[in-house]
Amino acid sequence: MPRITVKVGTSTLAHPTGRINIRHIENLVKVLSDLKNAGNQIILVSSGAIGMGTGSLGLPGRPADMPTKQAAAAVGQCELMYIYDKLFSEYSHTVAQILLTADDLEHPDRRKNFENTLFRLLELNVLPILNENDTMATAEIAFGDNDSLAASVACCLHSDLLVMLTDTEGLYTDDPSVSPDAELIPCVTEITDDLYRLAKGSGSTVGTGGMLTKLNAAKACMACGIDTIICGGSRPELLYDIIEGKACGTKFIGKKV
Repeated sequence: MPRITVKVGTSTLAHPTGRINIRHIENLVKVLSDLKNAGNQIILVSSGAIGMGTGSLGLPGRPADMPTKQAAAAVGQCELMYIYDKLFSEYSHTVAQILLTADDLEHPDRRKNFENTLFRLLELNVLPILNENDTMATAEIAFGDNDSLAASVACCLHSDLLVMLTDTEGLYTDDPSVSPDAELIPCVTEITDDLYRLAKGSGSTVGTGGMLTKLNAAKACMACGIDTIICGGSRPELLYDIIEGKACGTKFIGKKV
């Protein structure tokens, strides 16, 4: 079966208020369920815990201090998994939650345990949903963003493809929000310093990272021979086109051995 790791960002799952974007998450679950029905193995790396916790707690914005971030993550992760479990069950799919820190994948024994668990879940036809363990992670053991986590998971599980759904249609020659002449870069075979210069700007107000972290994730997957696609998360039906090999977003070609 084709094994596809899909990463979805907070800006796709939540409104700027931090509250869940019901339309987006329902469409995402519907498409992923259909792709799974078609015989694909799906691993979902989902951000959103801190953003949703921020909304649930009525905070004025994303917390700046670590204890409040971790508290918001603890609240938001419950809401996030409740919604996923409810929506996927409507399509008769069982989900599993796995929360990780960078330390879990850097320690050989823990990494092996993680891989064994994930492979067994896939054998049992379960759809794993992963997120960084923001409640426990601190600077020294944090991935820092779920783009890095998604790349690590894709490499660990030998995925055929990593798809990162985000708030932009891909990598552009300039910031498309301010430059009308910005053009989408459809295909990348090597990540150069020039591309890194294009990946400027921060992410949304409810998420972390930005295009820079996505380039780093793509570079890691390319080194493992895994293709990576960055495309717009507001239209999860684009995943159908991706599976069919149609051009979509920006595709980073993995180095095949």
